[in-house]
Amino acid sequence: MRSKAVPFDATSSAPRGAMPRAAYVHVPFCRRRCGYCAFTVLAAHDAWIPRYLAAVERELADLGAPREVDTLYFGGGTPSHLPRDAMRRLAEATTDRFPLAENGEWTVEANPADVTRDWCRTVRERGVTRISLGVQSFSPRKLRVLERDHDARRIDESLRLLFDAGLDVAIDLIFGVPGESVEEWDGDLRRAVAASPHHLSTYGLTFERGARFWGRRARGDITPESEDSEAELFERAIDVLTSAGFEHYEVSNFARPGHRCIHNETYWLGRSYHGVGPGAAAYVDGRRMMNHQGVLAYIRRVERGESPVVDWEMLDAESRARERLVFGLRRLEGVARGAFQTRTGHSIDDLAGSAVERFVSLGLLEDDGSIVRLTRRGLMVSDAMWPDLLRPEVAAPREPARSNRAENAP
Repeated sequence: MRSKAVPFDATSSAPRGAMPRAAYVHVPFCRRRCGYCAFTVLAAHDAWIPRYLAAVERELADLGAPREVDTLYFGGGTPSHLPRDAMRRLAEATTDRFPLAENGEWTVEANPADVTRDWCRTVRERGVTRISLGVQSFSPRKLRVLERDHDARRIDESLRLLFDAGLDVAIDLIFGVPGESVEEWDGDLRRAVAASPHHLSTYGLTFERGARFWGRRARGDITPESEDSEAELFERAIDVLTSAGFEHYEVSNFARPGHRCIHNETYWLGRSYHGVGPGAAAYVDGRRMMNHQGVLAYIRRVERGESPVVDWEMLDAESRARERLVFGLRRLEGVARGAFQTRTGHSIDDLAGSAVERFVSLGLLEDDGSIVRLTRRGLMVSDAMWPDLLRPEVAAPREPARSNRAENAP
């Protein structure tokens, strides 16, 4: 079942299963939009922040009584772009509705240019435990191409402030930037390892509709790197980071022992989660919901007393099982056959037996009879494999095209 104009009040029916233990809040404001960004973002429109905060407060209130969660995640956009008073207000409203459990994880995404001693003190006082820092690169050339507003010196300073504040630090890096060499990527990896973050994510540069890079690519102003070149860079990241002691635990993610991103594992393990703010997704009791992606439209809907949800889908048991299989395979630990069938009521073979068998024969999956997991070669093309596992079996065998542009979350 699917609807483009939601015919229900998202607060009206109590879920049949366990309530989510994770909540995501989308903060759409940025100083500027980078050329590769296709997210729900409102750049240079800070005058809308008060109305955004009021809308989020109302959406949170409409969700009902407070319920404890194990993880909170403020994503964007650029949450660190909010003024200190606005950040305090958003944090207070969120934790009033979703109090964080003892030893819970609370992540806030930040831009290096925004990180100051006062900002670190503000988020630490509110209970934030983890910062996801949008480094993207230490290379001056790459940062210019990516249209970032910071340099390597600013990155180093923000990292020092975050560590001094006692926060866990995750950093993002982008590879496959036009003109990037192995040597330039090696420089990023060396600088990242030397910075000693607790967590590291590496993503291939994507060209998505809605981003300026999409139009520039169509006009021939910018040319993507080849898939073979990107694969070489991705494999280099795996080798360098695992040799430095990072655990490669998901396609794009590496962590020091004990520092995996618990919030993102909510998605990869097929668990439910709340989503608040423009463009935020929620998954509750088999129902996936999506808020309006237009920031101003989201605000106006909530102000009129309407649900911000504009798209929803009730997944049947088989669809939920297929999604759980795909998200589970993103984790390097793979999917245990017995546990999967117990939790979903479906066996891997019934859902995707021939596809799994084909991918094993191609060297993309390994299957020892108990656990199915990606091989090193499968990591390079994983995005192209997922459609065959999400739909009923198709007869025509094929080998996936190479792709390593892994997405971080649904």
